Amino acid sequence: VKVKIPFGNKYLDAIFSVPEKKPTYGVILTHGAGGDMNFPHLVSLAAYLASHGVLCLRFTCKGLNVAYRTKAFKAVVEYLKLSDDYKLSGVFLAGRSMGSRAAASVIRQLSQGDDDDGFIQGLVCLSYPLHRPKLQSKLRDEDLLLIRCPVLFVSGSADEMCEKQLLEGVVSKMKAPKNIHWIDKANHGMAVKGRTTNDVMEEINAQVFSWLRENVQLQDK
Repeated sequence: VKVKIPFGNKYLDAIFSVPEKKPTYGVILTHGAGGDMNFPHLVSLAAYLASHGVLCLRFTCKGLNVAYRTKAFKAVVEYLKLSDDYKLSGVFLAGRSMGSRAAASVIRQLSQGDDDDGFIQGLVCLSYPLHRPKLQSKLRDEDLLLIRCPVLFVSGSADEMCEKQLLEGVVSKMKAPKNIHWIDKANHGMAVKGRTTNDVMEEINAQVFSWLRENVQLQDK
């Protein structure tokens, strides 16, 4: 279901992947610095979640500025929260690369305000860009360290923007309940030599869904 979500004086393009049964929970999903909501990994994850009873709303926001992307993400959260079509008990925010930074930033901002009503259930970071390539000294961890809700990281063990030991170090300092799932030998784009994209996506999709299920009582079909 295609929708336009109001954002300032513009609209964000978005697509709902809707399960057959009435969903209780949803996932809001966005893309990295390049690409848009039709990035194959996002399309694959959205379809998988919907087929397992979770509503998925993915959206495109082209800005390359994290603050701008964070505002856009907030607008989408508000839109879904007030939606009459889907009355959800809660949502998980998810993003790929830069999109996961924006998602983390939204959660930190909303949880620090007085308007934290428990609607946001958790955060899924796909290929979280912890640092720029070869710039391991500057970590983008400030939002992560302030988040309290459950967080799942899915990262490639050969990701040039998220060195394994550095992410494990940040995660050990986080106060939130957290899990990391390493995709063996995957780079930042989740490409693994000798494995097809579909094969890698099946692993990621299953991981994300089982983590969601652990964090909320999702009825199995």
